[in-house]
Amino acid sequence: MDEMITAAKEKMNKTLSVLKNEYSTIRAGRASPAVLERIRVDYYGVPTPINQMAQVSVSEARILNIQPYDVSTLHPIEKAIQASDLGINPQNDGRVIRLVFPPLTEDKRRDIVRDIKKMAEEAKVAVRSIRRDTIEKLKKMEKASEITEDDLKDMEKDLQKVTDDHIKDIDSIAEIKEKEVMEI
Repeated sequence: MDEMITAAKEKMNKTLSVLKNEYSTIRAGRASPAVLERIRVDYYGVPTPINQMAQVSVSEARILNIQPYDVSTLHPIEKAIQASDLGINPQNDGRVIRLVFPPLTEDKRRDIVRDIKKMAEEAKVAVRSIRRDTIEKLKKMEKASEITEDDLKDMEKDLQKVTDDHIKDIDSIAEIKEKEVMEI
């Protein structure tokens, strides 16, 4: 029965990982190679991440340099960035693409914080859904006399503690990201 709680905990940990990954792609006013992770370039018919086609580096706090390994991919990379929802016009000098991140306005920061809160809420819903599904499985086991009523209550209590811990983690991760966005 502990394996069910362990499995639920692993699923909740995956939810946290997904949230952290989504937060890493949020543009917070300074240059970060993580903002390019979602962008795919059509490379000989295969959608390929930019970091597999080019060296991505931060030259200054708000400038990202993209130097393709193959110069012929410069224009497809540039087009993919323009077509993305990044909202930055790439500057191409024939060898390197530069992305200059403008400072965020107060309104844009509030929009980003709103998105951060929405993502956190979606993660909390996912964690609670995992808890609900696990409790349903445990109740079926109790109905089938595989576990006792006392075992069910104990496991529900353990599962609730795991859920509460993950909700706290989500809140603290969101709070850190919000501060990061608002302080820049």
